[in-house]
Amino acid sequence: MKLSDFKFDVPKKLVSLYPTENRDDSRLMVVHRKTGQLEHRIFKDVLDYFEAGDVFVTNDTKVFPARLYGNKEKTGAKIEVFLLRELNPELRLWDVLVDPARKIRVGNKLYFGDSDLVAEVIDNTTSRGRTIRFLFDGSQEEFEKTIDTLGETPLLKDIIERNIEPEDRERYQTVFAKNVGAVAAPTAGLHFTPQLLKRLELKGVEVSPITLHVGLGTFRQVDVEDLTKHKMDSENYSIPDRTVTLVNESLDQKKRVVAVGTTSLKTVESSVTAGGRLKASSGWTDKFIIPPYEFKIANALITNFHLPESTLLMTASAFGGYDLIMKAYKEAIKEKYRFFSYGDAMLIL
Repeated sequence: MKLSDFKFDVPKKLVSLYPTENRDDSRLMVVHRKTGQLEHRIFKDVLDYFEAGDVFVTNDTKVFPARLYGNKEKTGAKIEVFLLRELNPELRLWDVLVDPARKIRVGNKLYFGDSDLVAEVIDNTTSRGRTIRFLFDGSQEEFEKTIDTLGETPLLKDIIERNIEPEDRERYQTVFAKNVGAVAAPTAGLHFTPQLLKRLELKGVEVSPITLHVGLGTFRQVDVEDLTKHKMDSENYSIPDRTVTLVNESLDQKKRVVAVGTTSLKTVESSVTAGGRLKASSGWTDKFIIPPYEFKIANALITNFHLPESTLLMTASAFGGYDLIMKAYKEAIKEKYRFFSYGDAMLIL
C-alpha cells in the first residue's frame, strides 16, 4: 500500500487536548469485521462483548518524564532535551533529541535546573539526535529520582498544542503501568479503570500484560510513498510465561485474544511459534504491520483514533481491513469522535 492511501483531513478541533474526566467515559466505536456494522457506545460498554475465557493483553510499560529543560554552559542558552532510550546505565549514556539542534554540538555541557545534573554531548546521531553522558555522582536510584523531578510529561506538543499541566503526569499513564521505559503512553490502555478491570475479572475475562517500551519512532512521520520502504525504530519488549499460557489456552478454546493497543498487537505478533501460538521472549522489535497481513495471535483489537498517515492507523487498517477502517474513520469524523492520545476508542471484532 501507499502512504497516500492513508491521507485524509481531520478537523483540528477533533484532536483532543484533554482526556475525559473519567477514563471509561470515552466514546467507543465498535467495528464488526464480518458484517461491516459500526456501533456507537461508551468505553465501559466493552464488557458487553466478552465472556469467560477471553484474554485482554495489555502493555504495562510506564511513561517516564522524558522532556528536560536546561541551559548550555557559558552562553546560558535555553535548550530542550528529550530522552529517547538509555544506552548504558553504568555510564549513564542516553540517546536524546535536542532543540535547538544547531546550537548543541559535541563537547557542549548542558545544565538542568538548580540541581547537580549535568550532561556532556559526546556524539551526533541524526540532525536532531545526540548521544549524551550524564555526569551525576549519586546512585542510580537518586539519578532516576532527579530525572523524575526535573522531567516533564512527554506529550507530543506539536500535536497537543497546549502547555503540559501537573494533571498530565497521572492521566498520561495507564492504571496498569508498571515497568518504566516508555516515552509515549500506550494510549488504548488509558481508557481502563480499576473498576472496569475488576468487572472484567468477575466475568471471568483474564487481563495479562506484555511490556513494550513505546518510543517516538511509533509517531515518526512516514516520508516514503512505498510503505515497504519505511523502517520502524526498534523498541524493547518482553512477553512473560503467564501471558503466553493464558493466550494459548484462549486460542485453543476458540476464545477472544484482545490486543489492547497497537503496541500490544505488534508485540504478540513479533513472537509466534511455527504452529501459530505465542511464545515467551524478550528483545527488540521493529515490526511494521501494514495491509495485507495475516494475524496469528490477536483476534480483537482496542485502539484509539489515530492521525492520517500514521503507522498506528496503518496497523489498525491491517487488522480491521483497509476499506472498513477508512469507512469507520469517515463516520468518526462525521460523529465528532475525539482523535489522538487523549481521544476516543475503537474496538475491532
